[in-house]
Amino acid sequence: MLGSRRGKNLRDYVPSYIVFDLETTGTSPNNDSIIEISAVKVVDGMVVDTFSTLVNPERPIPYYATAVNGITDEMVVNEPVLEDVLPLFDQFIGDSILVGHNIHCFDMKFMWKAAEEILGETFTNDYLDTLPMARRVLPELAHHKLVDIAAHYNISTIGAHRALNDCMMNQQCFELMQEEKKKNPPKRCPKCGGDMKKRNGRYGEFWGCMEFPNCRHTENV
Repeated sequence: MLGSRRGKNLRDYVPSYIVFDLETTGTSPNNDSIIEISAVKVVDGMVVDTFSTLVNPERPIPYYATAVNGITDEMVVNEPVLEDVLPLFDQFIGDSILVGHNIHCFDMKFMWKAAEEILGETFTNDYLDTLPMARRVLPELAHHKLVDIAAHYNISTIGAHRALNDCMMNQQCFELMQEEKKKNPPKRCPKCGGDMKKRNGRYGEFWGCMEFPNCRHTENV
């Protein structure tokens, strides 16, 4: 949904949401372009609809981007440009909460910038990032990329790094991580409501708020 303010980064699970993912020509929202947008609509934990399209960036796709996602110049040459895709994406998501992996640092920045430049407004949808969720729920994993989490849950990673496949993977991982959270609910920060985590400090273990540095609450173990 478009408006004047950017959406908020949420912490808590919601049963109805939209998982979305982007493929791009690189990692910089200021210098790179979106070349694929996909989304999966979920109602009460069940997938009910999908949205997916390649996007013509009107510029060559670097070889290193193609090496990751397999999207070539030939694949996008006859696809719609972002100016035509963004209104369709906005219509699909409505006012739903958005879910994605590393979207706080990556996908949302691309979408906010694109909407502001092309549509004169920004996406106001609140969103939930599954990367920090994975770090809290699965601290035993050495890495928390989406493919690492999917492998942990024995979810197929075939087709990874294409946007719709990543959405489907992420949706399953999100629901499974939530089930683990329900079995082992995290300790909550009494000051801000964020999750608390055991940390090692100069004087031994302590509980620290995971919203640091925005919240600096600590407790003795």
